[in-house]
Amino acid sequence: MKPVYFDYASTTHIRKEVYDEMIPYLQKEYGNPSSLYDMGIKNKKVINQCRKRIAKLLNAKSSEIYFCSGGSEANNWALKGIAFKHTKKKEIITTKIEHHSVTHSCEFLERMGYDVKYLDVDDLGFIDFGQLKNIISSNTLMVSIIMANNEIGTIQDIKKIGQLCKDWGVIFHIDAIQAMPHIKMDVKNLPIDLMSVSAHKFYGPKGIGFLYIRNGIEVENLIHGGAQEKEKRAGTENVPYIVGMTKALELAYQEMDEDVKRERMLAQKLFSILKDNIKDIKLNGPDIGINRLPGNINLSFKGIDGSLLSFELNKAGICVSTGSACNSGSIEPSHVLQAIKVPKEYINGTIRITLGKETTSDDIDKMCQFIINYYHNK
Repeated sequence: MKPVYFDYASTTHIRKEVYDEMIPYLQKEYGNPSSLYDMGIKNKKVINQCRKRIAKLLNAKSSEIYFCSGGSEANNWALKGIAFKHTKKKEIITTKIEHHSVTHSCEFLERMGYDVKYLDVDDLGFIDFGQLKNIISSNTLMVSIIMANNEIGTIQDIKKIGQLCKDWGVIFHIDAIQAMPHIKMDVKNLPIDLMSVSAHKFYGPKGIGFLYIRNGIEVENLIHGGAQEKEKRAGTENVPYIVGMTKALELAYQEMDEDVKRERMLAQKLFSILKDNIKDIKLNGPDIGINRLPGNINLSFKGIDGSLLSFELNKAGICVSTGSACNSGSIEPSHVLQAIKVPKEYINGTIRITLGKETTSDDIDKMCQFIINYYHNK
């Protein structure tokens, strides 16, 4: 029986159109782009075309797109690359609800003498903007904010935050890894300096992503070796995956409006059914609507063990997460749920349900019926 998949925030499958476009570069067009013979030169041109196609979608310049291995590398590169290049300022501001690729990078930088300040968030996951205004200063090197939270779906006001950073002359990085499949980015109208993106969140291959670096922002290398990526990121380019990511992002932009509308409608249906049938249920994060990722439903149930519920759902062929997939092996409640102060009697009964292209209304019904039966028979 085919599993019913509700973990699209964790990863997505590769679309057929994307896979078909990748195949030639996996089989016949395998030349190293750094080589000086035709097979290599051809692939170098393919990479440059992909860079231009992605830049066009973002209203960026092709010289501002740097390919890398995915979101974790992009976040590490943004933080460490800025810190290592600009050594006079030692203060970094981020939030208490970042992805671990940001929080662990910040912890690493703290061990190297950097002063990292972690912004509080309210019970919906929005940053305390007043706190940011109070602590940002001429001593601040950079601010790093997750645009749309991977666990609770909260979408931050990036324009407002970015304008404050611009006023202070502070470098601003956003983690747009979860946002990219649902929000069309226009970097000319967003006051950002760096942006992390990962292909496997929008039906592209795993192991490929990019870091947008606005022209004029200097970033130190993380990976040294050859002269790839304008001498900023060494390593033989992953041509088939770059091709796949480019195609996947183009398709995502073409279909985004329709996908957002459908996922939001299905999310509302799911939450309404569960709320009508289960008394002690809590939606973590903002209401389903424009301030929340459309396919994200993070729920806590009073008196339920979220890990056991997830296990039973899996036995029934239904795939969900107990929180961030990167943290699903942890016994401790998610740092995000702790930051938004989910009540003690609810926090351990949390599951994250995320919807995608293949989610149907029947899938929603099946999920809801299982959870309702489980809850009332616990």
